Amino acid sequence: MAAQRVAIIGAGASGLCALKCCLDEGLEPTCFERSGDIGGLWRFQEQPEEGRASIYRSVIINTSKEMMCFSDFPIPDDFPNYMHHSKIMEYFRMYARRFDLLRHVRFGTSVCRVSKSPDFATTGRWEVVTESEGKQQSDVFDAVLVCTGHHTDAHLPLHAFPGLESFEGWYLHSRDYKSPRAFTGKQVVVVGTGNSGIDIAVELSHTAKQVFLSTKRGAWVMHRVAEGGYPFDFSYLSRFIQIIRSLLPLSVSNFVLERKLNARFDHSLYGLQPQHR
Repeated sequence: MAAQRVAIIGAGASGLCALKCCLDEGLEPTCFERSGDIGGLWRFQEQPEEGRASIYRSVIINTSKEMMCFSDFPIPDDFPNYMHHSKIMEYFRMYARRFDLLRHVRFGTSVCRVSKSPDFATTGRWEVVTESEGKQQSDVFDAVLVCTGHHTDAHLPLHAFPGLESFEGWYLHSRDYKSPRAFTGKQVVVVGTGNSGIDIAVELSHTAKQVFLSTKRGAWVMHRVAEGGYPFDFSYLSRFIQIIRSLLPLSVSNFVLERKLNARFDHSLYGLQPQHR
């Protein structure tokens, strides 16, 4: 019996491991990647590309290499605990070479449409229409894996900032931020205390005249490094810790963790103390 054909949309982190898993199962995968390279979110570009996630030059991942690596391909020992995006791309290329994945990827190919084939009721197959160099092509697959990520479209709620139309300064989404050079000597307010907001505020503080970090309801700031210099997730996301947490009341677990976080710096002292535990 012929191997089942699988279409994989996107050659980022999810697409690469999906491709490898399909090969392990004896399937016949074809990966469609609209750009000319692998990596998805983690491939840095000076200019944001339409329809693709965008990162800034200094991005370092928030997950330790022990936690983020593919289970069948450990990250090299000499790579840092928390990797710059260039090291993540290096790791992806090593992974793709090790398992010979690139020969299954069609670069420069966009997926225009995925629809049920006419005989879907009996076969469960899908019709996938792709476009490359201005030419469209239709193929039938037994399954489709959508590995396009979820950081593509910027959420910029301008209606939430009345008076912005008369603001004489410059505003942008973190998706369009690349480096601090353009902000030298300027006053900047960063809205939001997510990973990108905190990263960018810290980086701008070295070049801007003054930086304000705006948060609606405060936040608990988790540090990458825990006791003894070990990665935070490596130390606290373990079966042992999960068993202890399951035995303790939630209020006790929160109390212990909040004391630990406030030992680094008092959140209320910096106006970051949130109402939530």
